[in-house]
Amino acid sequence: MTRINPKPARRPANDPNDARFWDERDLEGELRRVFEVCHSCRMCVNFCGSFPDLFARVDRDIEKRGAHGAEILDAGDFTSVTDLCWQCKMCYIECPYTADQGHEWLIDVPRLLMREKAVRAKRVGISMQDRALGEPGRLGRMMAGPQAPLTNIVQTNRLLRKVNEKALGISSEFPVPTFAPKTFESWLAKHEPLETAGKAGTVAIFATCLGDYNFPRIAAATVRVLEKNGYRVERPQQECCGMPNLDGGDIDAAKAKARFNVEKLLPYVDAGNPVIVCGPTCSYTMKKEWPELLGTPEAKRVAEHTFEIMEWLERMRRDKTLVRDFAKGFGKVAYHAACHLRAQKIGTPGARILGLLPDTEVDVIEKCSAVDGTWGMKAQYYEMGRRYAQKLVRGIEDAEAKLVVTDCPLSALRIEKENEVRPLHPVEALAVGYGIEEGLP
Repeated sequence: MTRINPKPARRPANDPNDARFWDERDLEGELRRVFEVCHSCRMCVNFCGSFPDLFARVDRDIEKRGAHGAEILDAGDFTSVTDLCWQCKMCYIECPYTADQGHEWLIDVPRLLMREKAVRAKRVGISMQDRALGEPGRLGRMMAGPQAPLTNIVQTNRLLRKVNEKALGISSEFPVPTFAPKTFESWLAKHEPLETAGKAGTVAIFATCLGDYNFPRIAAATVRVLEKNGYRVERPQQECCGMPNLDGGDIDAAKAKARFNVEKLLPYVDAGNPVIVCGPTCSYTMKKEWPELLGTPEAKRVAEHTFEIMEWLERMRRDKTLVRDFAKGFGKVAYHAACHLRAQKIGTPGARILGLLPDTEVDVIEKCSAVDGTWGMKAQYYEMGRRYAQKLVRGIEDAEAKLVVTDCPLSALRIEKENEVRPLHPVEALAVGYGIEEGLP
């Protein structure tokens, strides 16, 4: 057999608006091309379950079928490798063969596997498990608020969790987030802004589903910290960013959410106001996925003016406009650098900001929590996720810190269960450092 040429004959079809994206023959060829490169390189073997599975399958074919490499992998192989990927994006960041590295091979494993999932979902349908996990915003609107105490009984009851695992495949062991009795939107409606709010301008907050319905304290702390630094904060009408739909291969649902959100955020951007996000998965989706999903100048413009909250505060620090009248510090802080934050190539701005607090030393831990959206919640992958998260668990233990922080609320759930400590979002910690945490939900 002829060895696969690692250089693509034409640019890979990563855009869902391109007809080739949905062409199964084109997809198979691209999967084999990329997998051949990965099998030869093996740099990412320890990143997740996908790569060991891929290498074992190629090695099996070489040994049993006399194949040269990835050229005879079939649909079952593609499905297995894809389903073990939790879309942390770290393989793309480390890969030397990407467009970002200026390499002609144009390797992009996360986007390729997302494409495989989408094409497969179009052919066989979206699983009930992925449908259940794909609508956190809709679920939050139903479950958060006054009815939260009752819905949280269902969320935390062991027997009911076991029933839910059997019915929907959502792990009874993963500590899924409970719902807040007061949503962020209701908190904001009654919130009295600080006197400093508005002196530096206005920002639009994208609170995220978790910030709206599960952890409104994070979104509220974002508001208070921005007000402390002179900004008036407004919450435009918004929906889920769409990443949970992408996890399940539902491109149409993700596009609909992106389109809705871009329409609501665009007036703020056109008025010169930034969009501030308090969750790295959502900010990554808004910056990287929305322009690809919609292919419009409007989506690109919103993406270019979207910032993670700590990223925005770091810009203020560099511009020497960040307020520094801190009230307290924390001693030793263990800072988990979330994968979807690192994938945005903005470093660890939260660690730099918290390092400004008095008597505070920040230890950055760049290890994956193996949750990354909906993957870690799935029953069939829970134990694998736990196993891959142990490097993070040990890193936190070794830091012997007084406080643990992470930008990712889902990573916080993993840390809370494994390390038996409740992490804060860095913006929550900063609110405490400023002495303005009173009144947060």
